[in-house]
Amino acid sequence: MTDDELVYRRVFAAPRELVWRCLTEPEELAHFWGPRGMVTPIEGIVVELWPGGRFETLMTGEHGSYRMVATFTEVLAPELLAWVEPASGMHTTSTLTDLGEGGTEVVIIQRHVPEAALRPEARAGFLSSLDKLDERLAHLLQGDNP
Repeated sequence: MTDDELVYRRVFAAPRELVWRCLTEPEELAHFWGPRGMVTPIEGIVVELWPGGRFETLMTGEHGSYRMVATFTEVLAPELLAWVEPASGMHTTSTLTDLGEGGTEVVIIQRHVPEAALRPEARAGFLSSLDKLDERLAHLLQGDNP
């Protein structure tokens, strides 16, 4: 690992196909994308799920808004999702591993991470987004949508 690289690992008690759906469908991303205290309205999400396709989100909160604009570089459903953010040069790769028995390990590797995203509070915000994903998956598995 280098000074401008972050690795996040999380095991979710959910099948890989469901985790993939949450990571790639705007209707699901709107439920968890962004740190606690921020919301990501579905109208601010663009997912063109193919290499070269756009991936955009608009997070809003009490302290303003943040737009992420990226281009997918790899899409291999349901196991690999990668994109690059041209403005910062940051590369994000998410690998989903089926652990069997309804479990999925997600490993997210971010390379060329801008200094602001390396700060402890930014990393805590990213982790809170993964917590929100875990909550969303549990909600979906209970079957009481939305």
